[in-house]
Amino acid sequence: MNILLFGKGGQVGWELQRSLAALGTLTALDFDSTEYAADFSHPEALADTVRALRPQVIVNAAAHTAVDKAESQSDLARTLNATAPGVIARAARERDALLVHYSTDYVFDGSGQQPWREEDPTGPLNVYGRTKLEGERAVIESGARHLIFRTSWVYAARGANFAKTMLRLACERDRLNVIDDQFGAPTGAELLADVSAHAIRETLRDPAKAGLYHLVAGGQTSWHGYARFVLEQARAAGAELKASPETVAPVPTSAFPTPARRPHNSRLSTAKLQAAFGLVPPPWQHGVARMLREIL
Repeated sequence: MNILLFGKGGQVGWELQRSLAALGTLTALDFDSTEYAADFSHPEALADTVRALRPQVIVNAAAHTAVDKAESQSDLARTLNATAPGVIARAARERDALLVHYSTDYVFDGSGQQPWREEDPTGPLNVYGRTKLEGERAVIESGARHLIFRTSWVYAARGANFAKTMLRLACERDRLNVIDDQFGAPTGAELLADVSAHAIRETLRDPAKAGLYHLVAGGQTSWHGYARFVLEQARAAGAELKASPETVAPVPTSAFPTPARRPHNSRLSTAKLQAAFGLVPPPWQHGVARMLREIL
């Protein structure tokens, strides 16, 4: 099986290189690849890459993910998050290849308290969410066989993440203020990659499993609860911190104004994923604790 991966340098792309290698021959590309075009800011060339490599599976882990910058870079965000995936999807349709694409909880408006289901009405609050929703629609409307995974609060041991920021700040300050009115599930890039590989195998065996799924770790928390957990784990590991879990103060979203509006409710239901692929996502604490053991 020939597999083509776009976005190998990102957090999810890095883990996908590991998980996809077991499925077949993997060609992993990034925006600066030279042998084949993979720069999403020039999407017209991406179809040529698909035609040249003739993959049976295409995995797109590339995106414009700088949520606040997207507000002032709407054209670039749309090109990377919507136009380029559409080009890849149409090329996948020509090849009858399976396309795996990643989306976000930001396609919803963040209202209510119940976990969002795949069929719930969308209503993005910011440019990032709107362009990611446009990307989903471009993939679906192309007619390509696809797996779209919406996820949230992604982290990895490699690269920057919320937990690393909290650890750095806890070394510098006695107290931390962290938002407590946004809720979701911190989800590891490793989990996304492993579930993706499993879903690819299952969907190639049973094409009826293609479609849109929510993929996040189990449970839920706020950014405040996430920060406290990180500091608790760090303290248990013997890390020297100025701040403690007890000195992490809860504050509302309004305490940290940002260019892009954030949804308050980023909970995603994984019932459809569990039923289709026989998987139960582990509690979010498991993955975060494992990541912290790697970096502490």
